[in-house]
Parts: sequence; C-alpha cells; structure tokens
Amino acid sequence: MHETPRIILCVDDDADDQLMVFETIKEINPGARVATAVNGLEALHYLANAKAKEELPCLIIMDINMPLMDGKETVARIKKEPRYDSIPIVLFTTSSSQLDRTFCEQYNIPFVTKPHSPKELHTVVKGILALATG
Repeated sequence: MHETPRIILCVDDDADDQLMVFETIKEINPGARVATAVNGLEALHYLANAKAKEELPCLIIMDINMPLMDGKETVARIKKEPRYDSIPIVLFTTSSSQLDRTFCEQYNIPFVTKPHSPKELHTVVKGILALATG
C-alpha cells in the first residue's frame, strides 16, 4: 500500500507569492501535494470538499490580506469547526501589525512574516513545514 501524499493548503491572493511558496515546498518535499485558494471563501470550500473525500490538508499556510474573506476571518471560522481541529494553521503575511500578532496569540497559531529573499524563504518554509501533522 502506498502512502497518500501530504496535502498542504496555501491560501494567498498574490499569485507570485503563491507560486514562490509552492515551488519552495516542492523543492523541500517533492512528494507533497499543494492545493491553493485565493481567498478565505475558496479555502473553506476546499476544506468542505476535502473533508467529504477524507483528504484534509496536513497544514494550512494562510495570508491575512485577501479579498472577499481575509485570513483572520477564515482562521476564526476554521477554528469553530471541530472537524478541522487537527490541522495546523500558519499566518504567513507581509503584515507587521501588533493586532495581527495578538490575533495569532489568541488562536495559538504561528505568525510568520514573508521574507524578501529566496534563501530566507526556503528557511522559513522549511520551518513552517515542520509544523505539519502526520
């Protein structure tokens, strides 16, 4: 029996940021499956479908500033759902707001600032991937 690839959900409305994270994840863990969403509504829709197929992600990497539903509202909704309790979430953002940091502390999730260089990105993403379940 072969192992199901680990699924990482990357939620970010910036296509360049999403692509850089995707490529970095694949570089670190070529066997990982990376699912993407461009806002919180898409992420919640993805999770509902994944739950139905029993393919929940082992990690969610979430931007804060997105259209339709931002990362904080999305996290709040995910955290209200007991069926998603086991999925670690990381807020991965350009924000340096103390309010955003406080929000992360309330939900006990890591707040990670997006780095500027590819080398830093590799190091940061490697640390984020270490938080994945399973």
